[in-house]
Amino acid sequence: MTVHELSRADARRIAVRAQLLDGARRPSGLLDVVRQLTLLQVDPTAAVAPNADLVAWSRLGSSGYASAELSAALADRTLLELRAMIRPGEDLALYRAEMAEWPERGTPTSWREYHRAWVAANEACRRDILVRLGAAGPLPSRELPDSCALPWRSSGWSNNRNVTKLLELMVQRGEVAVAGRTGGDRLWDLAERVYPDTPAVPVHEALRLRDERRLRALGIARARGPECQVEPADVGNAGEPAVVEGVRGKWRVDPAWLGQPFVGRAALLSPFDRLIHDRRRTTELFGFDYQLEMYKPAAKRRWGYFALPILYGDRLVGKLDATADRKAGVLRVDAVHEDERFTQAMSAEIGREIEDLARWLDLELVLPD
Repeated sequence: MTVHELSRADARRIAVRAQLLDGARRPSGLLDVVRQLTLLQVDPTAAVAPNADLVAWSRLGSSGYASAELSAALADRTLLELRAMIRPGEDLALYRAEMAEWPERGTPTSWREYHRAWVAANEACRRDILVRLGAAGPLPSRELPDSCALPWRSSGWSNNRNVTKLLELMVQRGEVAVAGRTGGDRLWDLAERVYPDTPAVPVHEALRLRDERRLRALGIARARGPECQVEPADVGNAGEPAVVEGVRGKWRVDPAWLGQPFVGRAALLSPFDRLIHDRRRTTELFGFDYQLEMYKPAAKRRWGYFALPILYGDRLVGKLDATADRKAGVLRVDAVHEDERFTQAMSAEIGREIEDLARWLDLELVLPD
């Protein structure tokens, strides 16, 4: 098989097109966006807007997307939340067989064994939860019984959060599902009342299809990478082999994205956007230095609490430090950090995107003096 030889610009343009961030055309609607991207990551941080909404807006614009559309699609099960990822409802068929052979893939073996033993030790609590949900679901986790015999131990925020952790493992087993949210809290119900009744795709076929769909969404990715929980960054043998000029290692590329003319545009990205989610790929292809700084002390931040990466054409050219102050009714821009000097044309187009963001948020735009 031919190994495609790509320049970094070629690789970047493939990635941008695959993520629906080029200027050739806007997607027709939210479902088209999620089907192409395969997922929207759920993250409640709303310094500007929740991630899923921000990703949808960046593809569709203020005239093409309202956050109520996402709520409606989740309510009618066109879209489903699975392990903090919003996916097309029809994609559940690609996960059912894996649920049936739990413990989960993509997690180090030692953790899989710990999960298996911990759930077994808390069998009584698992059954209590199923009975309670069967009688009264959907319910928030605080209304479910904690009869765990063995507490969940962690050095992080999940320590002793027994019911929440057990529910998340029961999602992986295909027993319960997120039926909705209220005030940011997940509502849990029996999976059979949430998920569509679609037959499972056999595991090996499902993994192959998921690799192919992931590569279609990313455009170009590594064949192999470290184990990742929930959503890998690598794509196995999907697509065709490629090398990128000036970048070591082997890549896989979706040939459907090769040889297409490229029309760029300006876009403001969520810090969790899949174009930049794989920080190693972002550095190798875009040469872009970025970290989400919300967990850093204010004095140590270079770009801001929730700085939005700025895409211009096939380059990541800066960061927007902005905050949506809903009480004051303003989108406050504290700084626009330029990784490379903006031309007049760049400033004008990026400025229009900032204005569109404020319009979509229904906030007055306040720019720095």
